[in-house]
Amino acid sequence: MPGLADEPVGVDGKAVRGSRDGANPAVHWVSAFAGRARWVLAQQAVAEKSNEITAIPDLLALLDLQGAMVSIDAMGCQKAIAQAIVDAGGDYVLTLKDNPPTLCEDVRLWLDTEVACGRLPVLETVEKDHGRIEIRRYALGDRIDGLEAKPDWAGLQAVGRVESTRIIGDQTSTECRYFLCSFPERDRFATTVRSHWGIENQQHWVLDVQFGEEACRTLKDHSAENLVLIRRLALNVLRHNGLPRNSIRRRKRRAALNDDYRLHLLFGTPTPATT
Repeated sequence: MPGLADEPVGVDGKAVRGSRDGANPAVHWVSAFAGRARWVLAQQAVAEKSNEITAIPDLLALLDLQGAMVSIDAMGCQKAIAQAIVDAGGDYVLTLKDNPPTLCEDVRLWLDTEVACGRLPVLETVEKDHGRIEIRRYALGDRIDGLEAKPDWAGLQAVGRVESTRIIGDQTSTECRYFLCSFPERDRFATTVRSHWGIENQQHWVLDVQFGEEACRTLKDHSAENLVLIRRLALNVLRHNGLPRNSIRRRKRRAALNDDYRLHLLFGTPTPATT
């Protein structure tokens, strides 16, 4: 695909649980996913006895992030990672939890107060699907000069809040999440946050359900790691070659039975994602 300018890029980790073998942990990777273009962009193995924090900078170094909007869950809310994204010419949306707790509490208190008092505009979206209603309210505030930790975070321009309400039948649940953001535009913030969820249902879920990744127990030598790479290559190829009405499952079957289609997948020109 062309450059990543204005592309939401989600970074997230995934374990191949079936690769766990006694005392040996499951193979664990972090990957980058283009939320709008729907490409798996890159992946990086998480070293044994390590975690995603150490793997994410190596993953980001593989990408041209100029103009990209990078979103990472709370594990990646680290000053060094924010610095790496800014140095590469990208923007970031980092999820805050209790890392560090004082910063999270300061952001939560300020945003909750601003929203409750009506001093911060809120963008609301409503989605209805299969009997479920999801309402999301996005707020972004850039008057953060009083935030004590601001100088410690490269490029920090705003803090964000997303209130998510899910209604299923007569049951309603609500949660709020908070973010550090390197740009002040609320619509870009909402797009980036919403696109981040795509890495779960457009990459992880498809890999587990259509490619059987989580159940795979292949362990010999580097076979587990090699299969992780092959599955993602296959997902990219299948997703960007086919009729819109054809699912990934149907395209896999067609590739197995049709020599011409299989050759097209391997050597043809990819198209925008159609499923």
